[in-house]
Amino acid sequence: MAVAAVGMVGVAQRPDRSSPPPPGPPPTLRLPAIQKQSLSNGLRVWIVEHHEVPLTQVNLVLGSGGAADPTGKFGVASFTAAMLDEGAGSRSAIELADAIDFLGATLSTSSSFDQSAVRLSAPVAKLSDALALMADVAFRPTFPVAEIDRLRTERLTQLVQARDEPEALIQVAFPRIVYGRTYRYGTPAIGSEVVLKALTRDDLLAFYRRHYRPDNATLLIVGDITATAVMPLVERTFGSWAAEGPALATGDLAAAPQLKARRVYIVDKPGATQSQIRIGCVGVSRTAPDEATIDVLNTILGGAFTSRLNTNLREEHGYAYAASSEFDRRLAPGPFFAAAGVQTDKTADALKECFKELDGILKIVPDDELEKAKRYIALSFPGKFETTGDLADKLEELAVYALPDGTFATYIERVQKVTAADLQKAAIRLIQPRKLAVVIVGDRKAIEASVRALRLGPVTILQTEDLFK
Repeated sequence: MAVAAVGMVGVAQRPDRSSPPPPGPPPTLRLPAIQKQSLSNGLRVWIVEHHEVPLTQVNLVLGSGGAADPTGKFGVASFTAAMLDEGAGSRSAIELADAIDFLGATLSTSSSFDQSAVRLSAPVAKLSDALALMADVAFRPTFPVAEIDRLRTERLTQLVQARDEPEALIQVAFPRIVYGRTYRYGTPAIGSEVVLKALTRDDLLAFYRRHYRPDNATLLIVGDITATAVMPLVERTFGSWAAEGPALATGDLAAAPQLKARRVYIVDKPGATQSQIRIGCVGVSRTAPDEATIDVLNTILGGAFTSRLNTNLREEHGYAYAASSEFDRRLAPGPFFAAAGVQTDKTADALKECFKELDGILKIVPDDELEKAKRYIALSFPGKFETTGDLADKLEELAVYALPDGTFATYIERVQKVTAADLQKAAIRLIQPRKLAVVIVGDRKAIEASVRALRLGPVTILQTEDLFK
C-alpha cells in the first residue's frame, strides 16, 4: 500500500509538457551609473564600478578610425593602430608582450572605420603597473621599421589570400560595388595593395600625431575599483599626455549616394563550389532615431536563426547552411545586406527566394511574429552586459557615437513599443528591392545563364582583379 501511495505522488508531481510555458515579462536591465570626470589635460574619463571579480577593464578609445584616412592613403588608420604595441617606450614588441604577461594582463589595439582603441584587462592588484604599459603603447609607440615591414607583408598576404577565398572576396566585392572606389567604405579597412606598399613610417607618424591626442579620446574604466581610488592613478599615468598641433577639425564622413536601380554583378571565380551572395544598398547610421524598429525589422528578416531568410534558404529548401541580414551602422550610413553562401546549382533559385523575403518584409508583419522578435531581443539584450569587457564595449558605443547615457537602459522598453506599422514604414524606406545591388561570387559558367533568366536587372561580369585596382 505504501508503495502504491508513493507511485501516485510521483504521478501527481510529473510536469505538464503538453505545451510550452507562457513567456514572462521582458527583463529589466539595471546598469550601474557612469561617473564622468576628466584629467588636467582634458582627457575624458568614464568610470563604472563593477565589483563582481577583482579585475579592471580599461579602454582608451579614439574618435578617429578608417573614415579619417586621407584620400590616397586608405588603410593608414588600421596600420597605425596595429603598430602601437609593436614597440613602445623602452621596450621592443617581445619585451612589451612579456611584461604584460608577467602581470597576468592582456593588452590589444584595434581600429574600425569609426574609432581606434587600446584595451587593457588587468587584475586590480596589478593595475598601476599595467596602466604604465598601456600609457607607453598609447602615447609612446616607436614604430620600428622592421615591424612595419613585417606587418606590411602580413597584410599584403591577406589581400592575396582574399582573391582565392570566395567568402573573403564577397566582403571586398560588395562594398566596392555599393560605395565605389573613392568613398572610404568601398575599400577594406586595411586598405589596398597599392597603398600598403607605399605607406611609410612618416605616414603612420603623421596620422598618429594628428589623431592620437587627449582631446580626441575617452578613457573608459570598468571593474572592481572606485573613482576616488583610481583617479589619482590615472592622472599620474595619463595626465602628461599632450596634444600636438591644432585641434582636429570637426566634420563627419558625408553619406554615400544611394543606389538608383537594381543591378546584378557576377564576380567570376571558376571552379567555386558555392556561390556567395550579398544583396543590399547603403543603409543607415548608428544614430538613426528608429534604432529599435530597425533591430526588430532585421531580427525578423535575417538577424536570428529563426528569421525568414534562414528559415527559407536553410530549413525549407536546403540551399544554404545559413542565411542572414544586417544593418551595419556606422557614423555615416553603413551597408544593409542579405547574405548567404549557396549551392552553385541553386544560385538562381536562392536569389528568387531572397527577393521573395525582401518583397515580403514590406508587408504588415503578423502580430505573433512581431511579438516573437521583440521577446528574442528583450531576452538576449541583458547578456551583452555581463562582464567588465562587455560593459566597456558598450561604453565605447556611447562615447564614439555620442549617444545619450540612457540609450541602453531604455532600449528594451523602446523595442516593446515597436508596432507592425512602424516596421512596414521602416522597411519601405530602407529596403527597396528594385534598388539593390545583387553581388555574386561564383563560377560564371555554371550560374550566369540561370541568373540572367531571372531578369533582375542588367548583369555585369567582373574579374577578381577588377575589385583590387
